[in-house]
Amino acid sequence: MQVVEKSGGGLSRVYGVTVPATELGAKLDAKIAELAPRMNLKGFRPGKVPIAHVKRIYGKDLMREVVGETLNETSQKVLDDNKLRVAAQPDLEPQGDLEQVFSGKEDLNYDLNVEVMPDFEPIDVTTLALTRPVYKPSDAEVTEAVEELAKQNRTYEPRGGKSPKAKDGDQLLIDFVGRIDGEAFDGGTANDANLVLGSGQFIPGFEEQLVGAAPGDTRIVKVSFPETYQVERLAGKPAEFEVTVKEVSEPKEGQADDALAQRLGLGDLDALKAALQSNLEQQYGETSRFKLKRALLDKLDAAHDFPLPPRMVDAEFDVIWQQVEQDRAQGGVAPEDEGKSEDELKAEYRKIAERRVRLGLILAEIGQRNNIQVSEQELNDAMRQEAMRYGAQAQQIYDMLRGNANARNQMRAPIYEEKVVDLILGRAQVTDNEVSKDELLADDELPEGYGEAKADKPAKKAAAKKSPAKKAEADAAPAEEAAAEKPAKAAKAKAEKTEAEAKPAKAAKAKAEKAEPAAEEAKAKPAKKAAKAKE
Repeated sequence: MQVVEKSGGGLSRVYGVTVPATELGAKLDAKIAELAPRMNLKGFRPGKVPIAHVKRIYGKDLMREVVGETLNETSQKVLDDNKLRVAAQPDLEPQGDLEQVFSGKEDLNYDLNVEVMPDFEPIDVTTLALTRPVYKPSDAEVTEAVEELAKQNRTYEPRGGKSPKAKDGDQLLIDFVGRIDGEAFDGGTANDANLVLGSGQFIPGFEEQLVGAAPGDTRIVKVSFPETYQVERLAGKPAEFEVTVKEVSEPKEGQADDALAQRLGLGDLDALKAALQSNLEQQYGETSRFKLKRALLDKLDAAHDFPLPPRMVDAEFDVIWQQVEQDRAQGGVAPEDEGKSEDELKAEYRKIAERRVRLGLILAEIGQRNNIQVSEQELNDAMRQEAMRYGAQAQQIYDMLRGNANARNQMRAPIYEEKVVDLILGRAQVTDNEVSKDELLADDELPEGYGEAKADKPAKKAAAKKSPAKKAEADAAPAEEAAAEKPAKAAKAKAEKTEAEAKPAKAAKAKAEKAEPAAEEAKAKPAKKAAKAKE
């Protein structure tokens, strides 16, 4: 094999590689010699097929395999011999007539186009001075949270009086049978179903028609399933439900007392307050970390200036821009993007892509120098936690994640990033600053230069509604999650069970949020699969 470096400017390298036809022929002969004893061809005894016959019949096809294997082996050797840290999968461009190569008449010539990682010296993280905003929930806020929790855990008691007619907010115990075109449909019948009027639990128009009903009443409720109903065969169909009201109960506000705490699995009211206090502190703490990490990333970005691998930036931009276009197609243009041309938007989002790539490389370099690793246990724990979000399908999702290399890498990247961030924050000069709740939860400003000229205009305040690419720190961090959401006042999340057909429930619109992994270990491996040879 002969290797010549054709060009080496910037982060790009082009190597010309030549593998003599004689070397390919020797590899072909070795492959045939290995296969021939195991071949069983008509007219020959098993294992006695002449090598010359095998070569004449299968030689060209086997040479294609030899060439593919040689492309992989030789390209990897070029990378290893030159100690290259590649930023993206190298491109192999065959030169000359491949048919002649497959026939053994010409040498194999190809160009290996490589984009390498930039060499740079990361900042000494011990010199970084950062401020962490801190807020501790007050006793009044904990009391407010307890009262809110009591409201959410209201009870219902049967309405009294001669004519206990149902009002908005009452809970009904009902039986119902649903019919379409006079015929009962599967899943449209239920007995002893609880329904709170005004809760929006059932499809639009259903609950309103039961206001004023009394125990023993039977009503015909006429509704139409929404066009977007999750059960396709029912979507958009008009239906009638014969509803029998068995009980009407009025709400009784829950009391913040020991009984409430015990219903929630705690010993007494003091234990409930302590749990809420801990919950609020944890969530405000997550917001504090989010802001501290954002400040760290801003400083890291400002402290480094080195060339970025173009193809890496292009790939990051493509991911961001695809999301922007999907958002625009659904009419979800962010306020800060309105009135801008496509060229202006692309320029802004390319800056975001550059920032993400730069931060990913910085964190990866710091992590590599400090031997940061993601253990299999940490990865498995993260996959289990993700799988648990899918309820009954948890084991299936977990098995899928474990068996998918790309999914494992996507799960590993944010873990790696957080470990590097923890390392930096442990060595940097971090000062706590007590702030109000409003200050802690206020939107951060975008980094200088996004949407406005760096030298001419101050940083723009983040809009209340950002496009997905700018939301969740796409502009600030390689793999940031939107952790700065306001803490919930309730300590216990109330799961809402949706029965798609057992009752005329309104379809909940689930919105999947995808976190992009970008602070990867920056150990991009060269292609193990060579580009398919042109036949």
